Amino acid sequence: MSDKVADGTPMGKPVPFRGGGFLPRSRKIVAPILFIGLVAFWEWGARTGFISPLILPAPSEAFEAFKNLLSSGLLWQHLAASLQRLLIGWFCGTLLGVIVGTMIGLFSVARSGLQPLVSAIFPIPKIALLPLFIIWFGIGEGSKVATILFGTFFPTVIATYGGIDNVDRGLIRMGQSFGLSRMSIIRKIILPGALPAILSGARISAAIAIILLVAAEMIAAEFGVGAYILMAGSLMATDQLITGVAILSCLGLIFAWLIGRAEKYFLKWR
Repeated sequence: MSDKVADGTPMGKPVPFRGGGFLPRSRKIVAPILFIGLVAFWEWGARTGFISPLILPAPSEAFEAFKNLLSSGLLWQHLAASLQRLLIGWFCGTLLGVIVGTMIGLFSVARSGLQPLVSAIFPIPKIALLPLFIIWFGIGEGSKVATILFGTFFPTVIATYGGIDNVDRGLIRMGQSFGLSRMSIIRKIILPGALPAILSGARISAAIAIILLVAAEMIAAEFGVGAYILMAGSLMATDQLITGVAILSCLGLIFAWLIGRAEKYFLKWR
């Protein structure tokens, strides 16, 4: 028997695997290299005058400002105030958003009544409503938490009912054909199927919460990262300003890491 097919190609030639599904692979070394390279270029530019220190101080100067903030004890006061507002506002807004989004996704009456309302209010810049919240809740913590809650509520609602809408209807019909109750279908099929979209919405709403936190703290807040940044800008202390921005960036990274861990835990089936 010939070991070649009709076109002359040898039989038994290994074929490379083509079923990877475009799955991205993590290259953990890339991010640190890129970060170190950017910081090194920034430091070089600031020291050589290529970047004006009045516009953008060197990273070493920002690090000195961070050490002074840490040694003075003010860092923990600013962080404690900001984290309290951020966690309360984000958690309450996300929880309410998941509840309302689930109602819109599952019940026709809720969809007919609430979906147009959500679509109408969602595009409104939430920072523009901050003066109204101050009138309603006062200039203290209530208005700041309400701003964050309101801003995180709507993205979560849209992500939740969008995730429910995208659940494979074949799986739902399969559950019905096996005699599962409506509650079992919701608990075992719909909510697990919508969870990737819900967690993606939580990631987006966390970023929005940090943005609104800064805006809220720039109005009559004694402590908070936003208040620290506002004070630094008023004093033209750009090194302190960069320090405050770096702290916000670290908060965003921590939130993203926590949500990423939640995705790995809850979405093992994917």
